Amino acid sequence: MTRLKKRQEAGLPTRDEVVAFIKDSPVAVGKREIARAFGLSGAEKIGLKALLKELEIEGVIERAAGRTYHVGGQLPKVAAIKITKVTADGDIFGEPEVWEHPGKPPAVKIVERGRRASLGVGDRCVVRIETRGDGRFRGHVLKRLERKIENVLGVVRRSGREWRLEVADKRLRAEFLVPPDHLNGAEHGELVLAEPMGRGRPLGLQPVKVIERLGDPFAPKSFSLIAIHQKGIPTEFSDAAIAQAEASSRQDLGEREDLRHIPFLVIDPVDARDHDDAIWAEPDDDPRNKDGWTLGVAIADVSYFVRPGSALDQDARERGNSVYFPDRVVPMLPHALSSGACSLTSDADKAALVCLMKVSATGQIRSWRFTRALIRCAVNLSYEQAQGAIDGNADAHTAPHLKGLWNLWGGWGALKAARDAREPLDLDLPEKRVILDDRGRIVEIRTRERFDAHRVVEDYMIAANVAAAKELEKHHASGVVGVYRIHEPPTQEKLVSLKDYLESLEINLALGQVVSPAVFNRVLERTKEEPFAEQIAEQILRTQTQAYYGTESVGHFGLALTSYAHFTSPIRRYADLMVHRALVRALGLGEGGITDEQVKHLAATAEHISMTERRAMEAERDTVDRYIAAYLSERIGETFPGRVTGVAKFGLFVTIEGLGGDGLIPISTLGDERFHFDEASRRLEGGWTGASFFLGQKLTIRLVEANPVTGGMRFELVEKPEGEGPTGARARPRPRPADRGRRRTGGGRNRRPV
Repeated sequence: MTRLKKRQEAGLPTRDEVVAFIKDSPVAVGKREIARAFGLSGAEKIGLKALLKELEIEGVIERAAGRTYHVGGQLPKVAAIKITKVTADGDIFGEPEVWEHPGKPPAVKIVERGRRASLGVGDRCVVRIETRGDGRFRGHVLKRLERKIENVLGVVRRSGREWRLEVADKRLRAEFLVPPDHLNGAEHGELVLAEPMGRGRPLGLQPVKVIERLGDPFAPKSFSLIAIHQKGIPTEFSDAAIAQAEASSRQDLGEREDLRHIPFLVIDPVDARDHDDAIWAEPDDDPRNKDGWTLGVAIADVSYFVRPGSALDQDARERGNSVYFPDRVVPMLPHALSSGACSLTSDADKAALVCLMKVSATGQIRSWRFTRALIRCAVNLSYEQAQGAIDGNADAHTAPHLKGLWNLWGGWGALKAARDAREPLDLDLPEKRVILDDRGRIVEIRTRERFDAHRVVEDYMIAANVAAAKELEKHHASGVVGVYRIHEPPTQEKLVSLKDYLESLEINLALGQVVSPAVFNRVLERTKEEPFAEQIAEQILRTQTQAYYGTESVGHFGLALTSYAHFTSPIRRYADLMVHRALVRALGLGEGGITDEQVKHLAATAEHISMTERRAMEAERDTVDRYIAAYLSERIGETFPGRVTGVAKFGLFVTIEGLGGDGLIPISTLGDERFHFDEASRRLEGGWTGASFFLGQKLTIRLVEANPVTGGMRFELVEKPEGEGPTGARARPRPRPADRGRRRTGGGRNRRPV
């Protein structure tokens, strides 16, 4: 008699019934709860114990702390979570402390009761896991746990008889004790990686030991090195991946459609490290498409060189994307491919995946086709060179390609008409560029210039991305799944917050049932001449949700598009490589298509590369902050024109006009009076003098401190304003003397952000 029949005769539930009960239970369940649910008693409980043990050995279910069960490979109903991220809007995310499965642990959005955002990065808590319908997880905090500190990066400094570690992350605001016998040879002022050793004295600093010496924190390339270590960005390729890249770069390009007669133009930043896209246009001679255009977007055929499941592919997926710093790039692919075989340069025949489109005079994509092709680019140009030629300043390098450039601008006229009609979000915030000399020293920090040439290339890329997404949608039913770029509309909570802020400036934000990017554009247009216009643009940007990758075609709110994928940068983004593989398989374009195994894990891959993208953005931003702080560290005591970029109960965040780099003016330095923080209008108002501080306000500030290791800066106010406010803002009454003590929400000395 089989075990299954014996169990059925013994009155036990089937394996599937037990697993389904564990999976569907809204609370954590153990053997007692399972026995009670199925009405088991006596010898039946012994049989249930054996069944649970069998399921556990097979990995079908797993046992968590407290002897409760959950389905194998999934999160338990109750789990210990480590906080990994707190967004600027106060959203908290974490991951399970214990995760013994392939791939990255899932992200859990934390919901706190009572105080908002009291948890910080590195904190630990026990949460009740709620699985949402979209497959994401929400954790409701049940209990906070003692904080564990992982390896920390910082600078060793001697303080009297003690050695201390000054942490490089300005958000931690912490120091550690380094016992002399655990310095590992590190010297005063040296950048090190250290490991916690326990709590040490009850009221003293936590001791750490140095496990790696990284050298001079002010040396060239140290600022990016700090970010690389802090964010855990992989920098070394495996030997197998390097060998595969070298061999792949030398292989024959295979059977392809010959498009070498098309004069594709490559237009990139002057300091571009790789070249993965080229564009071409000519008027369409089809009378059915009057005044229309034929457009071509050629993209490096990375899927031909990087095959699914290889060591090269595994390393690329782990990175998720390339990371760009002022002094270096951490590439997604080894040099032999990223700067060699896959880089579209004009000196050789190149393998490309090409999107050829027919576009109407009003920019509608009437048809498209994808092909694996052999191309030979006509020329590599910078944005400045392309724009100069169009503006009538062609030189010997650009003059031979004027016709091609004018055709590109002609095709862009059609694409721009379509863009203007759909009214995507029109945010054009300045981007900082750090200029270094040959020795890696800072020469200048300037704002990147924006030309029409940038918009030309962007709109060609967007058109190809739309075509790729629509092509994948056609094949979804046949089992070919792609990765889409998803940007959801803003949440109602963020919209209400923005509306409250704008109303404090007497600017109306009409919130109907459906909010479109055009609503924000109208606000930007009405306020573009105001002194606080840039700050309003930044607030609108903060209102937007963060874009991510997923396996369902949801659309892109910011671009006002219903279908969107990333197709155009497979050298530096794994998402684009997955899109290429899906197209290759769907259209039968040869080897290197997406496999069934990759499709099976595609949702996990999309979540992973969404994380690596956020990681890269944070690392790049933090590094620029460090460079700016280093650039200004020799100008302590100087005064600058500043602008308020953030207002909190503990002080003002201020940026130097034209240069960037945020620093803090602590509320304790604003004077002896008490300040009231108005959260809706994001203002600090003095209770006695009527001095008012608000977003976008221009101030004269003095630099007090600039720390290149953390990127942090501290300012002081040169002259306090008296009761002023933005043009059109409502005057707010000062608090009555009797109310001053009750209304004060900031102003204590040495007060720091939570």
